[in-house]
Amino acid sequence: MMPCKPCTAQTPEVQQRRCDRGSLYTSFRPAVLHKRPSCRRVPQRTRLRQQRHVMISNAKLSSTTAVEDAVTAVEDVVDRLPDDFPLQQNVVKAVEAVEEIVAPKQLAEKRLKRKQQKAREQTVYKVSAIAASAAVIALAVGAVHYRFVWHMKQGHEFPTSEALATFCLTIGGIVGMEMWARWAHKTLWHDFIPGWKLHKSHHEPRTGPFEDNDVFAIVNAVPAMGLCLYGLLTPTMAGGLCFGAGLGITLFGISYMFVHDGLVHRRFPVGPIAEVPYLKRVAIAHQLHHSEKYNGVPWGLFLGPQELEAVGGKAELDRLCDKQ
Repeated sequence: MMPCKPCTAQTPEVQQRRCDRGSLYTSFRPAVLHKRPSCRRVPQRTRLRQQRHVMISNAKLSSTTAVEDAVTAVEDVVDRLPDDFPLQQNVVKAVEAVEEIVAPKQLAEKRLKRKQQKAREQTVYKVSAIAASAAVIALAVGAVHYRFVWHMKQGHEFPTSEALATFCLTIGGIVGMEMWARWAHKTLWHDFIPGWKLHKSHHEPRTGPFEDNDVFAIVNAVPAMGLCLYGLLTPTMAGGLCFGAGLGITLFGISYMFVHDGLVHRRFPVGPIAEVPYLKRVAIAHQLHHSEKYNGVPWGLFLGPQELEAVGGKAELDRLCDKQ
């Protein structure tokens, strides 16, 4: 504050009063007229606004990322549900509602990429499944033909009793594999730690066309091929029984792949199989296994509905089936 300029034409008393009035006027002026103090406060307010803007932006970014991760996790679960699973439509609607509210463009792009990736994975697995099934069925048909025709060319009559035993063991192998799968699923794949290390990939979101759990399909294929090969080269009743058992295991494995991997977990489209009422019931029963609502029951696949009825889950299964 500059002091008032003294006036030589006035008395000292008048000069003092003028200086006092100037000081009083200057001290009571509004703060906006004080340029120097305002210059010190404005940057501080600007910095506070900038910090607040950065905090809000970071919070929005963090929340958007969290929502994207949550939506991705939910979609991973939805991808593992069959098309006709009762809860799927509600989950899909919830995901779409979230996409419309938070970052619709980013989530839409991510979802499109995931759909394209899923389509590629389904194509890879479908080609692999069809090629493997066609090869196995061709080998099985050829083995059955040569199993009997080849031995008949050696001067023997058609082995009717042996063919009947082979047919019975084929049916028995299919039923026996369902019982084996039920026991192995609980005891070896869930309760046994080394088995669970491989099988847990089946209870987690899949990141590619294959998973560690697929190793068990190869493990079951080895004895089937061994039994079929032994039965093919052995023209006796024992050979016919072994051939039938190996053929039953093979047919069960193909059926299991199409129903479990295709229908239940949608790893590839299965066409008219999805319209069979009992197989729809089997699919929902297996989804209840993944929900662990009945402590993991059912452990089997094709007889899963009967397992649920044994533990009191028939009403829940019927309720879910009626919602279709």
